[in-house]
Parts: sequence; C-alpha cells; structure tokens
Amino acid sequence: MPPPGDVDRLAVVEAIAHSRRSNLRMDPERPVADDLVDRLIAMASTAPNHRRTFPWRFRVLTGEARAALGEALASHLVTAGDPPEKVAKARSKYLRAPTIVMAASRAGDSATMTAENRDAVSAALQTLLLGATAAGLASLWSTGAAVDAAEVREVCGFEASDRVVGVVYLGWPVGDAPGSERPAPDVVHIGGAPT
Repeated sequence: MPPPGDVDRLAVVEAIAHSRRSNLRMDPERPVADDLVDRLIAMASTAPNHRRTFPWRFRVLTGEARAALGEALASHLVTAGDPPEKVAKARSKYLRAPTIVMAASRAGDSATMTAENRDAVSAALQTLLLGATAAGLASLWSTGAAVDAAEVREVCGFEASDRVVGVVYLGWPVGDAPGSERPAPDVVHIGGAPT
C-alpha cells in the first residue's frame, strides 16, 4: 500500500488496462504527432526479451505510405487467389487510420529463440496499446494476411527472415468502442499457504 497521499500506481495501470478497447472509430485525417508515436514505441521497447536480443523492428506509415501498404497487401491477395472484393478492401484498409505502426520480429539463431523474439514483440505491442490508451488514442492490433505477405515486408523495409507480428492502427477517436465481457482468468495457485 502506498503511503498516504501517494498515487496508487497499480490502480492507474489497472484503469488504463481495463479501459483499453480495440477501436477503429478514429479520424483518419487528424494526424498523430510523430513525437507521440516515438514515445509510444520507446515505451514498447521496454518489454522483456530473453537474452536481450531486442528483436523488435517498427515502421511508422503515414500519408501515402498507407496506400502503398494497402497495394502491397492487395498484390499478395491477388497472387493468393482471394476474391476481388477482399482485394479491393485491402487497398483502402490502412487509410482508416492516420498512422499505421508495423511491428516485426527478428529471426533468432534457433527455432526457440525465434519464438521468444516473437513473444517479446507481442509484449511490446501490448505495452504500445496501453500507452496509446493512456494518451487518449484509439488503437487496434491487426494481423491477417499482412503477417505473411512478402510484399508487405518489402514496403516496410523488413528483411525476408523478419516475421510481421502486428499492424497497429493509431488515431484520435471519434467514438467509443463497446466493451466486451471477458471471462475470469484461469488461475491456480500452487504452493504454500496464501499470505
């Protein structure tokens, strides 16, 4: 318990975590300042990572780069034989937010290290999303076909061995996303008597 007058910092973090929503209701024309995005990425890079590999690779796409990203995904979907309506949607999907943050993970020197690197990037993305919520931004973490598309990696300047872990949409909200009921976590305490 913090001393009287001190802020309960855990309660602050809890409130942010419980208020976080996946929200695409954002103004695509209102930019998110580069320095705010940089702060969020710097905070994300505090995530734990085994053996201090620092495996995260971030790319921030704004303006016309978002359309180029959509074209890259559309090209991938055409090659994969996806239906025309899905290809058309891919072309404009990244224009729904003023800022897209692509996050990829570097390959490790073993399958285990590659998996641990990906886990570290996932932890970094959750930290970024919590920071975005604290800053008043709407955000959404997406995956889908973009994670496997070589064309997407190329637009972002990722290496062929990098694994895209997430596409994060960031923007200023124009509406609230509804909350959803979450089941209680499955927790079992094993060991001595509780304190």
